[in-house]
Amino acid sequence: MEKKKKNEQTVSSAVMPDVSEPAERVTENATKTKRKLKVIRLENSDKFKRTNFWLTVLFPIFICCMAEINQAKYVIPFLEFCGDRPTVLLFDIIISAVVFILFMAIFRKGWLAMAVQSFIFMALSTTELFKFGTNGNHLILSDMKLFRSVKSLTSFAYIKITPRLIIYYLIVIAFVALAFWFNPRIKNKPFTRIVAVGVCAVSCAALIITPSFYQPVYDFFKVDTTNATNSFLLNEKFTKNRFLAFLIETASESYANRLVVPEDYSEELIEEIMDIPVDTADDFHGGKKPNVIVVMSESYADFRVFDQLNIDKDCYKYFDKAISEGKGGTAITPTYASWTVRSEFELLFGLPVRGLNTPNMPQRELAEREQPALAQYYKSWGYDTVYIHPFQSGFYSRSRIYGYFGFEKMIFHDDYEGTTDFNVPVKHFGTYVDDSTVFDQIIYELKNSDSPVYLHTTTMQNHQPYNQGKDPADEFGNYLTWIQHSNEGLDKFLGEIKKLDEPTLVFFVGDHFPSLRGETSVYNKLGLSGKNCTPLYQQKCFFWSNYDADFSAVPESEFSFFYVPYIILNIIDAPKDAFIEKMNDFMVSVPVYSSEYDSNIPRNEELDIITIDRVIEDEFSPSPIPEEQLTTARKGE
Repeated sequence: MEKKKKNEQTVSSAVMPDVSEPAERVTENATKTKRKLKVIRLENSDKFKRTNFWLTVLFPIFICCMAEINQAKYVIPFLEFCGDRPTVLLFDIIISAVVFILFMAIFRKGWLAMAVQSFIFMALSTTELFKFGTNGNHLILSDMKLFRSVKSLTSFAYIKITPRLIIYYLIVIAFVALAFWFNPRIKNKPFTRIVAVGVCAVSCAALIITPSFYQPVYDFFKVDTTNATNSFLLNEKFTKNRFLAFLIETASESYANRLVVPEDYSEELIEEIMDIPVDTADDFHGGKKPNVIVVMSESYADFRVFDQLNIDKDCYKYFDKAISEGKGGTAITPTYASWTVRSEFELLFGLPVRGLNTPNMPQRELAEREQPALAQYYKSWGYDTVYIHPFQSGFYSRSRIYGYFGFEKMIFHDDYEGTTDFNVPVKHFGTYVDDSTVFDQIIYELKNSDSPVYLHTTTMQNHQPYNQGKDPADEFGNYLTWIQHSNEGLDKFLGEIKKLDEPTLVFFVGDHFPSLRGETSVYNKLGLSGKNCTPLYQQKCFFWSNYDADFSAVPESEFSFFYVPYIILNIIDAPKDAFIEKMNDFMVSVPVYSSEYDSNIPRNEELDIITIDRVIEDEFSPSPIPEEQLTTARKGE
């Protein structure tokens, strides 16, 4: 019996061979191959010293040129740049060399330093390529703050992987692979490497934050340092500096323009500014508080300002109808083509983004505490306060940050996660939620509230991309189709408001003109530049009501976005404090306060310091926030 079992085991072994031995052999062979490759590469380091010398010396020039060619898409524009701006190109190469020395000192291995720098330079140049191709604006380093929202951004961008782009990346990979094989490396002692890292890091930092250092450097290499106060001037600067010098110089400019609290800021100064007569009458349209609806329509703009475009008259007919029934105006937006949150900040707070030095994302500058946004005033007056945005709650950190603004209810919609806060059926038009869905939700909120409602909505329907329609290539034509669809939904919405038996005021405006592709956009066809782009900051708007509202408070001339809340308060006869009265005075004396629109408008120290006081510092100006919350915030508890 035992003999039989042994025979079975022998047969089993013959039928089922031991697989562990081949696996071990594969592992052993792989290890031998790695060791052999390592030996060969170590030998190459000494055997091909001249080759490694040239690989090391030429790499900064190579990767600088490849990044510039990649963002320009073609070699010819790069060659033209070399001929027109050789000193700027030399500046770029020196910057590239300093970065390379820094990485070499850190990693010691030449191929690894090259791989890291290649990844950074090519990733940035590709981001620049896609960003400009999407909205006609160039990449600046502060844009990197949106990296956390990369999933959202991919829905906006025109990302097209072309054979040419692949070839550029393959060339870079081939260079790094060559360096991997020949294995250039440094043998410096740790102290020498630490010194090299320190010198390179300090030099890079000084080029960003030290004017006494970077200004002579920029002047020597003829880098354009023109103060670009709007997107078109910024794009003109890019044409002169191209990719790398533009990134560095705009980083210096951004740091120089960082927000600094004035030395004379104090409670006494704020009280002095706020020492004005206050009309304490509490009327609210004869004692009844109207609903207040603020609609900031994404990328809604009236292109009829450009006569040569011959826009179909039916496109904006319902917008015109609303103006005829209410009161139209021209609001000066603080942004163009992007950075919706600039416009949103001004409408929510009644404060100028210029008071914060016009950051791209003003909400991220705010102190993390209860903020005196207009919703706080309405809440103190017994209003239900609602914020609606038919997009991801995490984009621009809205769900977290806006919780400080006084909104008791926030409604979002996330297609990616399949979640929604909407109580009405959600429809889409193009890529995003149909404006009509937002209007339906507003009606729902009005009908289901026992209190008057203050509601702000930032819509999404008309956001880019505009490649959906009868002709995907006709970006502007598709955009106008969406605008007309918004108009039709708007007319139906106002018709529903008319049926309500409670007074309701509606304000409607677009946040900015749309983002259109850089090279083929209608803006290029119109020949717009930094000198003639002012119409793109003039947003037509209207105030409309279903009751006999007095629109005499609406200015006949242009006014900045941040004055809209006070115009509304004047229309509905809301109570006033010294802050509101002060802003009404500013609306007369400084009706437009935007460097994007007009860089010649001088700084107003009082407007600036009031803005800083209310959203960043101690909020000594009159506040709608209860005193106990203010005291806690000031103590930092």
